[in-house]
Amino acid sequence: MRRFLSLTFACTLLTFAGLARAQQIDLLVGGSTLFSPKNHTASEAFLPPAQNGAVYPSVGAQIVYDNHFGFNAETSFRYKEGLYNGYQRFRPVFYDFNAVYAPRFTHKTTGDFMAGIGGETLIFYNQYSGCPNGTGVCSANINATHFLMHAGGGVRYYFWRHFFVRPEAHYSYIVGNTTQFHSHNLMRVGASIGYTWGSR
Repeated sequence: MRRFLSLTFACTLLTFAGLARAQQIDLLVGGSTLFSPKNHTASEAFLPPAQNGAVYPSVGAQIVYDNHFGFNAETSFRYKEGLYNGYQRFRPVFYDFNAVYAPRFTHKTTGDFMAGIGGETLIFYNQYSGCPNGTGVCSANINATHFLMHAGGGVRYYFWRHFFVRPEAHYSYIVGNTTQFHSHNLMRVGASIGYTWGSR
């Protein structure tokens, strides 16, 4: 969590440094869900769970300059705690920092295409002192953070003045994610609603 707060603070400083030159500034809130491929390689002894489903609220900020290029930062987290392999509660948190290309398609429609880096923090809640089933076979996880590479895209539609809605899809390749889950690859699909300051 300390690493996440440090990255958020650094991103905030960069954001304020770029405000004076920005053509537009966007703030977004949204929701999405996760998809990951099926597990084809896990052993019968231990089946790492999939990171599928659930609701992931998100919040983000974006700065775009006159040449349609800019950068953004976004974070999302699992709204309700998950149950890891049936016995331990957990919550993933994702954050990424991206370069953005935002071409205008029509007066009311703009694209957002992004690529960058970030991280996944897995928060495990150790509510048991040992295994709940009494066998001693399971092990409790501790919090973990993994580096990720991110690419995504969406289409903004301005439905009223500077307010917009953006259907979107995000792909993440998470390094080391197979320690806890069965795939490095995740898709996050959803939509955001936002507001633009400045000309668009």
